[in-house]
Amino acid sequence: MNAKITTFLNSGLLEKYLLGDTTSVETETVESYISKYPEVQNAYNTLQYNLEIVAKSNAVEAPKFILNSILDELDDAPVVPLNTRKNYKSWYKISVAASIAALMFAGTSYLFYQQNQRLSEENQVVVDEIFDLRGDIDANNKKLDNIMNQFMELNDPDTYKYIMQGNSRAKNLKTVAYINPKDKTSMIDVVSLPQLPKEQCYQIWAELQGKMVSLGILTEADRQLRVIPYTENALALNITIEPKGGNTTASLDNMVAEIDLQ
Repeated sequence: MNAKITTFLNSGLLEKYLLGDTTSVETETVESYISKYPEVQNAYNTLQYNLEIVAKSNAVEAPKFILNSILDELDDAPVVPLNTRKNYKSWYKISVAASIAALMFAGTSYLFYQQNQRLSEENQVVVDEIFDLRGDIDANNKKLDNIMNQFMELNDPDTYKYIMQGNSRAKNLKTVAYINPKDKTSMIDVVSLPQLPKEQCYQIWAELQGKMVSLGILTEADRQLRVIPYTENALALNITIEPKGGNTTASLDNMVAEIDLQ
C-alpha cells in the first residue's frame, strides 16, 4: 500500500463520507479514491459492514404519538325566537325582552366558559406531549451517541474480532466478540443461539489463570451488540450450557464454544 493511500485512509475522510459529513469537494475526492484503489474500496466495504452491525443491533421502532388538534370549530349559537303579540303592554314587552337578554347573556357566558375550559385542557395536553417529545428526542440523541461510540470502537485498529462457533452440542451457535485491550473494552454480538429447554441457558466465561470468570448470560432475545465486562489478561472465552439463571461455576462438561485470545 503506497503512502498516498495510507495518508488518505488515516485522514478520516472515509468515515466522514460514510456518515454523510463530507463537503462536495471531499465527496468527490473520496469517490475518486474508492473507484481507483481496491485498498480503499475494501476499507469502505469494511466500514459499511461495521456500521450495519451497529445500526441493526440498536434498531428501535420509531416513537408513537399523536398531537390532538388545538381548536375545534364552534357551532353557531342557537337563535332564540321572540314571539310577541301586539296587544301586550309595552312595559310587559320590555320585561320579557330584558329577561330573554339576560338568559342569552347567561347562556353565552356559559358557552364561553366551556370553550375556555376545553381550550385549557387541550393546551395542557399539547404541553404534556411537547415534554414527551423532548424526552423522546433526548433518548434518541443518547441512543445515537451510543451507536456512534460502538461504531468507532468497531473500527478502532486496536479492536480485535473473535468469531465463536458452536461445537457438536450447538452446531448453529455463532457469536462475535470485539475486544480492545488498549481501551479495556469488550463487546459481543449474538448472531445465533440454538434453542434450549426452559430450565437451561447459555453463559459466557473468561478463562483467567485457571479460573473461569462469568461475563453474563446470552439469550436469543438479546441479539444485539452489547458491552460485556473486560477481563485483563484473559486467555480464552468460553460458552457453556448452565441451569436457568446462570451458574457461579462453569460447567466445563457442557462447553459448547471456545476461542483462544492469546
